[in-house]
Amino acid sequence: MTLLIQRRLRPALLLAFCCLAACSGERPQQLGGSIFGTTWSATYQHAPDDLSAEAVKTEIESAFELVNQSMNHYDPESLISDFNQLPPGEPIEVDWDFAYVLTAALALGKATGGAYDVSVSALSDLWGFGPDGPTRMPTQGEVDVALSEVGASQLEWQPETRTLAKRVHNLKLDFSSLAKGYAVDLAADALDELGLEHYMLEVGGEVRVRGQSPRGGDWRIAVERPDPTARGSVQTALSVSDTGIATSGDYRNFFESEGRRYSHLIDPQSGYPIQHDVVSVTVVHGSAMMADAWATALIVLGSEKAMVLAEERRLAVYLLKRSGDRIEALSSASMAQWLDEDSP
Repeated sequence: MTLLIQRRLRPALLLAFCCLAACSGERPQQLGGSIFGTTWSATYQHAPDDLSAEAVKTEIESAFELVNQSMNHYDPESLISDFNQLPPGEPIEVDWDFAYVLTAALALGKATGGAYDVSVSALSDLWGFGPDGPTRMPTQGEVDVALSEVGASQLEWQPETRTLAKRVHNLKLDFSSLAKGYAVDLAADALDELGLEHYMLEVGGEVRVRGQSPRGGDWRIAVERPDPTARGSVQTALSVSDTGIATSGDYRNFFESEGRRYSHLIDPQSGYPIQHDVVSVTVVHGSAMMADAWATALIVLGSEKAMVLAEERRLAVYLLKRSGDRIEALSSASMAQWLDEDSP
């Protein structure tokens, strides 16, 4: 068996286009740093006179650290790691933020018929896409065992008391498709409370924007062309304000075996990496967390089911799929308002 391994970071499919010199001549403030194994950046302008950049950065990083301590499954001292290490039947009380994210995840799982599942870690680990790696081809028997260890039905969740337990030993939660977006939402709320009305905040591709960009209009966010050999090329651009944006893609993190390509995105119902035509999904949503989660869910569903659900839910979705040797773009009716007429 020949394995060609191409393991890369999740694609940063969203790029910000913003002129660094505002029309008024005021230079925007830029901040940045590292969190969740990736980078974050913030650009803002027209801040209150008594608001320092240090104070803004402190508020942003405080929001990030709260999420990190609660939901970073790579941190052995986080709350989610504590839960993942518990034996079956032993409950743990989770914090309010954890409860909020879990409740949203379970609701999205129902809305997608199980295509979205934050308990899929056993399968991701089996295929080698977890923290330990390496990627490999499991047997059908191994897949069947892992499938028995995932699913919302294996959780005992009491939202009234915020207590959570598992029914099977190897069940683990992974909030990767929500935590960064939730951190962006929390930090954006903090910026609002500081009196900032014009900003862009981004963590590893999950974005929230408010007000106007430094060039004086909406923020322009580019969707990357899905070409693993040409990072940064632009497929299209969005013109957005007062909303969240996220993209999920399968073309940077995969492996090949016997000429067949296996994505890091696992179908929690089959137990296998997705094998369909979708390359990436971009969602515009008032919440960066929900934009991120919906983008992940829709790419697992495949283009036909994804676009039907997008129209039913009135989601703003821009989907790229393979069509022979070409990349075809599909967009929902709700996305029309955000597509930039001047984009490539």
